[in-house]
Amino acid sequence: MAVMESAWKRAKRVLGLSFCAHPPHRSTFDDFGDSFSDVRLSDASLSAASSDSGYRALIPTTPTPTSSGLRISKSKARSFKRTCTICLGPMKPGRGQALFTAECSHEFHFQCISSNVKHGNYICPICRSNWKEIPLHKTIPSLHFNPPKSTVRGPHPDDLVTMVRRVDSLNIRPCRSPSTEPGLFNDDDAVEKHLLATTKELQFTSERKSVEIKTYTEFTALPQYASLDDFSILVHIRAPRASSNPRAPVDLVTILDISGSMAGTKLALLKRAMGFVIQNLGPLDRLSVIAFSSTARRLFHLRRMSDSGRQLALTAVNSLTAGGGTNIVEGLKMGSKVIEDRKYKNPVSSIILLSDGQDTYNVSPNTKRVGIDYKTLLPTRYLPVHAFGFGGDHDSAALHSIAEASGGTFSFIEDEGVIQDAFAQCIGGLLSVVVQRMRVSVECVHAGVSLCSVKSGSYANLLAGDGRSGSIEAGDLYADEERDFLISVKVPRTSNEEMVLVQVGCSYKDPVSKETLNLDPTKVSIQRPHNAVLETVSIEVDRQRNRVRAAEAMALARAAAEKGTLVEAVTTLEDERLRLAKSVSGQIGDRLCLSLDAELKEMQERMASRKQYEMSGRAYVLSGLSSHSWQRATARGDSTDSDSLVQSYQTPSMVDMLHRSQTPALGPLRPPVRPVRCASERPQRK
Repeated sequence: MAVMESAWKRAKRVLGLSFCAHPPHRSTFDDFGDSFSDVRLSDASLSAASSDSGYRALIPTTPTPTSSGLRISKSKARSFKRTCTICLGPMKPGRGQALFTAECSHEFHFQCISSNVKHGNYICPICRSNWKEIPLHKTIPSLHFNPPKSTVRGPHPDDLVTMVRRVDSLNIRPCRSPSTEPGLFNDDDAVEKHLLATTKELQFTSERKSVEIKTYTEFTALPQYASLDDFSILVHIRAPRASSNPRAPVDLVTILDISGSMAGTKLALLKRAMGFVIQNLGPLDRLSVIAFSSTARRLFHLRRMSDSGRQLALTAVNSLTAGGGTNIVEGLKMGSKVIEDRKYKNPVSSIILLSDGQDTYNVSPNTKRVGIDYKTLLPTRYLPVHAFGFGGDHDSAALHSIAEASGGTFSFIEDEGVIQDAFAQCIGGLLSVVVQRMRVSVECVHAGVSLCSVKSGSYANLLAGDGRSGSIEAGDLYADEERDFLISVKVPRTSNEEMVLVQVGCSYKDPVSKETLNLDPTKVSIQRPHNAVLETVSIEVDRQRNRVRAAEAMALARAAAEKGTLVEAVTTLEDERLRLAKSVSGQIGDRLCLSLDAELKEMQERMASRKQYEMSGRAYVLSGLSSHSWQRATARGDSTDSDSLVQSYQTPSMVDMLHRSQTPALGPLRPPVRPVRCASERPQRK
């Protein structure tokens, strides 16, 4: 051993640059005991040393406290519990993967961290400490390891040798994004062509189901002598369930804020959430990531999430570092350009936008957010942008405006730790789209009946001038998702014992087969007896009327709060809570009514003071308004918790994805969250 050490000292005087080497862990190394647990070579190019047979012995040494390099774990039990925070894969010995331990003691797959360094990132992805030594790749065919003959056999001459060099010894600069992007973002991966053949086969499967339409009248009977100018009809629509057939692939663009305020825990949680999204996309789905701070850059083109695509996406996301200002406009422009310029198209497309701050480049304090028309920045085609406000300093009004203009939702991520759950709920829906471009039509049948109004929230509706017909553009629906629209009609007197009021039709596009389906009209009628009848209002109609009125009260309260009259805002919400409790569905303890009451109470508490409203009240109210106007689940407060009352509009696919997000990888499975939908679990009318 003394002779070997002397040879090693001579080798060190010959070597020039600092690096360390570590072969993939092999079970035969165990015979060396702890003395062989850390294998290091210091100070230079081993290719020079390997030419001298005297320097070919592998000398185990103990690393200094400040050194870094690739290490073989001393404890196999501990190594099986470790996970690389870049690729989210396990760091297990014996799998031919080199491990890199930084000077801050955090450990990664060497391949993952070296890719980070390749992009110019010399900061630990976990603790954000600056590294003085960085990992580089180099293949040295002439290097051999020769431990004692009786115990270990050296690896193949072409084994990868990993090197760590000091940053200050390298005459290089961190890699930056190209100064000029291509004129067109038409470099997207091609979609699978065999999918077309698959969709044709699906048209003939017995499992294929259509949209379900049900109608409910305010009363089932009305005396012949009575006439009403505001008779309510509820149109309830339910999308087909998710089937075992292939779902529609998705084109997803995520626009992520990496400004200076995202540094530290926020960025780490964002990377973790994006890792969850990437891991849950299928091989036919495509993803592109836009990062913005003072400017915007495209991390990678619209790429299919195959095994290699996922790995590249994970590496790119985990190479992000925070810094600079917040330029939401530039990020939105580039994300829209990716969608507009793509050469190929998957059936479903969407954008996810996340920001934690105010737009510091396009909005000045004096403009009060009225100077930007975000609608002009969105893709010309129908494409929802689901916006997420992260923390308490984001511009909730701007993000809500972007979502509202595009047909997307706005979520308020108040607790930074639930960002993954918020993303999970969103993609749970996006990965289950079964209906596209739904159009609901209503036509009056009886000559004396006319349409008065349509309560459709944010969905566009159109009434004919004579009131004899109308339509609602209901957009896309996720599997098992529901829509409820309240239609008010004028009912005249009659001498007939039955009256057909209207007929409701529906057309939509199947995203998989690309076929447009038209459902047969459903006729809505009521009985017209000679004498008066005692009848309570329909529970279904009363429930949805409560939802519409509660949303209207939220909008009025928000308008009052923006004017500075918080007392008026709180009073408006309190009055609505009292009315809700006295309603027919409220008195029987309807779950939707309980959810609405809990939400109204939460809004009251967040309007207790101006400071509280500015910190979280505005964002919470806007997220609630977004949810109710689109009848789609958004994240706000504790809405993603399994025991929360505020869970309206969650679909089974969303619940399943939330369950995946909230279930620890190695822990026991929790029971799935029970979805709460506005029109679900309808009680039988007595």
